[in-house]
Parts: sequence; structure tokens; C-alpha cells
Amino acid sequence: MDAVEDVKSRLSIEDVVGEYVQLKRAGRNYKGLSPFTSENTPSFMVSPEKQIWHDFSSGTGGNMFSFIMEVEGLDFRGALELLARKAGVDLDQYNSGRNKGVAKKKERAYEILETAAKFYQVQFSKNQKALEYILKDRNFSKQTALEFRIGYSPNTGDALVKYLIKSGVTENELKTAGLATKTMNGLGDMFRGRIMIPLSDANGRVVGFTARLLEDLPNSPKYINTAQTILYDKSRNVYGLHLAKESIRKLGYSVLVEGNLDVIASHQAGVKNVVATAGTALTEMQLKTLQRFSSEVRLAFDQDRAGIQAAERSIPIAAKTGVNLSVITISGGKDPDELIRKDPILWTIAIEDKVPAVDWLINLYESQLDLETATGKSQFSNIVMKTIDGLEDNVEKEHYIEKVSKIIGVSKNALMSKVDAGTKKQNYKKTKTTHKLTEDIETVKIQSQLLALAIMVPSLRSELNIVDSSMLIGDDAKIVLDFLKLNPEFSGKPEEMNDLRNVSDYVKMLLLQFETLYHQLDNKELKYEIKILQSRLIEIYVKNQKLILAKEFDSADENKTRSLLEKVKSLDLLLNEIQGE
Repeated sequence: MDAVEDVKSRLSIEDVVGEYVQLKRAGRNYKGLSPFTSENTPSFMVSPEKQIWHDFSSGTGGNMFSFIMEVEGLDFRGALELLARKAGVDLDQYNSGRNKGVAKKKERAYEILETAAKFYQVQFSKNQKALEYILKDRNFSKQTALEFRIGYSPNTGDALVKYLIKSGVTENELKTAGLATKTMNGLGDMFRGRIMIPLSDANGRVVGFTARLLEDLPNSPKYINTAQTILYDKSRNVYGLHLAKESIRKLGYSVLVEGNLDVIASHQAGVKNVVATAGTALTEMQLKTLQRFSSEVRLAFDQDRAGIQAAERSIPIAAKTGVNLSVITISGGKDPDELIRKDPILWTIAIEDKVPAVDWLINLYESQLDLETATGKSQFSNIVMKTIDGLEDNVEKEHYIEKVSKIIGVSKNALMSKVDAGTKKQNYKKTKTTHKLTEDIETVKIQSQLLALAIMVPSLRSELNIVDSSMLIGDDAKIVLDFLKLNPEFSGKPEEMNDLRNVSDYVKMLLLQFETLYHQLDNKELKYEIKILQSRLIEIYVKNQKLILAKEFDSADENKTRSLLEKVKSLDLLLNEIQGE
């Protein structure tokens, strides 16, 4: 038995999913509202018998691991670790060699950091100055301090080191966790005399700390973070995500601020979809992490020059990742924390008054540059057109070119010349991105229903003859299609399932779909259903292929053009074949 099977044997999918979705019995299965889409009628199904879930509203499904990956925004390894902890499975027994050593080091670092967080919390409860700063100066409640596990590091030099070594922690383990440093007097605490704010991963496990000086001292940075460790990566970590992800998914957007204390203040004020970067250096990896929960991000960096520059740098990064970025202007305060302390309502109003990032950039430089002069117009167009050129959507790009044209009184043709060099590249990227956003979900739904019918009703498999695996999305679907084509008499007997053993969960999901959607239909109705699905799948495929070929015509020579025309002709014949039936 491997680690995955061990976890599966100890957990039931209805219990795992039930921690996130309110499930109600529906015959042999359970039903609930999708956690991934906004729906009023339950279409999310869980089959205890098959240990499979399927979300009919989004077309996704799988086993308990794929569910955790979707709902928690984790990769497979992260989902395995989460479920293994829940099941009480020690993953070390399944690791070998170097991987086993790394896994052991990571788990030990988690344990040590958790102990350190508790130590700092106890010290915080005993230190009057720390309590006054958090509860009075910052106006955080005791409940908030406990929820965010705020602590204090004593200024004695080695209080934590002594405590942990006494508990059996080695010097190397302290360094690995990022808690100790070499001093003239030996090994000492990395953090001293500071308010300690634990940094957690998406599952809430402590991976490091942000430390703020309790008393400002000359030549001492106000904030310091844990250095890069086996667990903490500043470029990947998003502060507060474990407490904000449910609200982000529910509201459909995240608010990204600059400081950890801004996050804490916002959560206390009831706005819980707020997270922070480690300073202003927003990275592509952080945006991709947030994108797992929502594609809309609203940026609320401080209103100083550093914050404004950081917001500006974030626009091309967001465009690259496909994140819908907007900017929140904080009027009446230098940062969200100050605004919230003034009046929490002002913070909620500011969030709602967000401005699309490109509009914000245009407004910013329109106010800073003299657009009555040729130099000002040139500087303005150079700055904003560089950003506009990076936009994926041509309609959006056209909109902003026209807007800039009106602002500086220059023709659109003149502005287009600034972005012409990158147009072909961006158009090709747009083609792929747009299709992925608008049609991939529909294709996944169609292909799973098509295969569900074919796998359960042998007489319908002839409708797969015209379907090619290149028309499908995902390896599992392609494997099932190829199998059914090679085995048209497949009856579902165990000895016939060997070729499908690697996609058994996907097959179970198809069976669940058939039971839910089609089991009451007669053969005539089933035949009609599969023909409709087959036609729609091919129509989408032909449309996508034609758009891709159209882009290749731009740079094709005579021979290449002839080849492309033959491909287009083949696609037309394919379309005529299904439409003529």
C-alpha cells in the first residue's frame, strides 16, 4: 500500500468534503451547493460508493485529493500532506533516500516553529509594553491577538534559544528553522525585543515570522522577516491567506495590502478577504497563489512613493498571469490600518471604489506630467502605452488607446506605432488565453458527458469514430476515448479494466455523471443526447483550430499558405460531416 491508498483507506470522501460543503443525502449519493461557483440549486455531487465528487456547475470532479487541491489551492503534494495529517498517516515511512531526509527536516522545522510561536505568545501575555502597544496603541482586541497569534520576543539575547535547546532542539535545527544566529557570545535569538507575527502557509502552519521593533531604535530596521529557509520563501508567501481564503472565494476577489498589521486591522473590522505581501515586492508566484481562489485582485498599497511605484510594477505582472488587477486609493490615511482606525466604513468604501489598474496608471501620470508640452505627451505615452501593449484583450487595448489619444490629442495611428512591434505576439497569446477562459470549461463538461454515455452504453460508441483525442482536454479523457475506440465491445468486467486502472477515479466520475443525468432516458433519447454532444465538441474544436491557423497565415510563405489552406479545408469537411447528419 502506498501513501495515497493508505490515506484513502482511513478517510471517507463525504467526511472530507463535508468540512467545506453542507451535504444532504440524495439516494445513494450526497448533494450540496458548489464551493467553486455561485449557484442557488445544488449541483455538487459526492458518491461514497465510488469515493468521487463531481461539480456539474463547473464540470470538474475527482477524488478527495483533487477536491482538496481545488478548495485549498494546493498542489498534489500539499493535498497529500494535509489529508495525511487528517488521517494520522506518517508520510516519512513512504519516502526514501534524500526525499525522506528533506521531508523529515521540514516536519521538524514545522514543529520547532510552532513551539516558538507558542513561546512568543506566552512572553507577549507577560510583557506590559507589548500588551499596551497591541491592545491600546494598535487598538486590537484580545480575540484578534489570539486569532493572529501575536507574540513578543524577549530582549535578553537568547531566551528562545535556551528554551528550545532545553526542549531537545539542536543548534542545527534552530538554524534550519531560521530562529537563531551566531553572535559574539555564541548562538543567540534571531529576534529580540520585537512584536512577533507568525507567517503561515495556506494551511495555517507556521513557516516563519515578521518581527516589529517594540521601541524604535537608531540603526535598527523597524521590521525584519525570517530569512529564506526550508519552509519560508518570501517571494511565495502570502500573509493571512489561511484566514482569508474562504472569504476570497466567497466574495470573488482578494484585497492585497502592504503590511501584516493592515491585514490584522482589516480582519478585525470584518473585512476578511485581505492578505499581504512581505513589503511591496509583489511577485508572479504570489499572484498565482491568489489566482487559485479568485482571478480578481484589488491592490491597496501605502500611499507613499514606494507604494505607488510598487503598484505600478504590479500591472505587467498581473497581465502576464491573467489576474484582473485594480487599485484602491486610500484617502484620509497613509495606509489601510490608519484608515480603519479612523473609521472602518471608510475602508469598505475605498475597496468598492477601486479603479482598474490601467485607468489608475493613466490618472496618476495625467496628474503628474505637463500634457500641454510635447515632452510631457511623449513621456506620458511612453509610460502608459508600454503597459497597454501588455494587455491580453484587444478590445480592452483598443479602449485604452482611444482614451490616451483623447487625453493628449494625438491620433490613434501614432499611438499604435508604439505598440506595433509587439502586436502579433500579444494577439497569439490573446487567442490562447481567451479560448481557455471562455471555452475550456464548456469543452470539459461536454467531453465528460459524451464519454459517460459511451462508456455505459456500448451501442453509442460508434459516435466516437469522428472524435479525435486532440479535441479533448486532459490526459484522463484522452485515455478513456482511445480505450473505447480500441475496445468497442468493452462491457465493464474487472478483467477488461486493466488499461483504465490509472484513470479509475476519472471513470468513476463518468459513472456518477451517467447515474445523475441519463439513467432514466431510453435508447432513443440517449442517441439524441450523444449526437448533440459530439456535434458541439467538434464545433468548438474547429472554431479554435481556425483561429490558430488564421494567426499562422500572417507570417506564412507560399508553400506554408497552401498547407494551411488544406488544413482549413479539412476542418470545413469535418464540420460539414457532422452538420449534414
